[in-house]
Amino acid sequence: MSTTIDKPVSLPAHLEGEFQDLLSKAFFSEPDWLKEKRGKAFDSFCEAGIPTRKNEEYKYTDVKKVFTGNFTAIHNKPFALPSDAEKLFIEKDSIKLVFVNGRLYKNSSQSVKLPKGVVVGSLVTDGLLQHADILKKYLTGKSDALSQLNTALWTDGAFIYVPENIELKNVIEIVHVCTGDQEILISPRHLIIAEKNSSVSIIENTTCSALNSRIIVNSYADIFAGENSKTQFYRLQHGCRNASVISSTHVTQSKNSLFDTNTITLENEWTRNDLSISLNGESCESHLNGLFITNENDHIDNHTSVQHNKPNCQSNQLYKGILDGRSTGVFNGKIFVERDAQKTNAYQSSKNILMSDHANINTKPQLEIYADDVKCSHGSTTGQLNEEALFYLRSRGLGVDSARNLLLYAFANDVLNTIRMESLQNYLAALINKILEK
Repeated sequence: MSTTIDKPVSLPAHLEGEFQDLLSKAFFSEPDWLKEKRGKAFDSFCEAGIPTRKNEEYKYTDVKKVFTGNFTAIHNKPFALPSDAEKLFIEKDSIKLVFVNGRLYKNSSQSVKLPKGVVVGSLVTDGLLQHADILKKYLTGKSDALSQLNTALWTDGAFIYVPENIELKNVIEIVHVCTGDQEILISPRHLIIAEKNSSVSIIENTTCSALNSRIIVNSYADIFAGENSKTQFYRLQHGCRNASVISSTHVTQSKNSLFDTNTITLENEWTRNDLSISLNGESCESHLNGLFITNENDHIDNHTSVQHNKPNCQSNQLYKGILDGRSTGVFNGKIFVERDAQKTNAYQSSKNILMSDHANINTKPQLEIYADDVKCSHGSTTGQLNEEALFYLRSRGLGVDSARNLLLYAFANDVLNTIRMESLQNYLAALINKILEK
């Protein structure tokens, strides 16, 4: 009996040529170590191929169809910011970085004076050109194919460095605007480093404006949380029509560090989020929360992985989804507890409401435990609105739509309440209410 091994999906014919062109032109002046890293990453991507649904990690998400088309990785066309771009900012006194199609917009400005040693800017101009030693040490990347593709092709992104003992009080806002009429592959790359005893809060907002052609956003972020540091990283993905958004984030935590993150995906057409966290020191704490609202033929896939490697660490996950129309959702959450990670507390919950008979959600919570003194649990629920609660609200004088929206907002509010930033909570509350009222 013979066994058939599936070949990787063939790559778009022009992509290899474009990569070589970028190496010889756009990346020509980069240091040899970075060009070597790009080359190895692209070779790994070519060897692995575009993930297929026969890969367990992509069982419910068709990446192959995303990569069909005439998209190009080479794009230098200048774009103007939308006239209403100011509405994308949430914090009045934030440190603002604006990227248009993956490149720092020339009119981006930092509205506050930074403490000595803090760097907030472009991964190229502020990172590679001025702090290449830091990039060489910290610029890593996961081994999966799409992350390797980003490592090969990234052109810019945010570089955030907070030295030891610095509490950065101003929020950093990273705004991505996708626009234009060209099929392009955008590859933003972020490097965020919070050193020992430091503190930083970040909002990343990805949206589309005047987008008249299909695009792919394949972003990657490395986040390093030093000993006794506190990092808040909130991600908002909103209104990306005509776009396929792929986001991969890897977090490395050191002793006594706190990492707090929320991923909010609202009315995106196609989204894949990968979040992996390695708790590499004792007494680390991680909070992973997410909310998504889908409609029509939207697709959202959230994958999380938390690796408990040391004792006395805690992680909590809460993901909620509201699905309508013919939309589909995926939640795959993994918790690994290594043999030395005694006294681990790890919890995971996925809760979803289906508003349509045609909406669908696939959930797969997973625990893999090798230690014996732990407290771990996971759970998943999927259902429809509570008819008794709906009837109760209607009996108090609310109309059908008002009662429905009130229940849905209450369901979503559990996630919003985990956000430790009042301005962002209020911004999202208004946005979600507007969506529910449609």
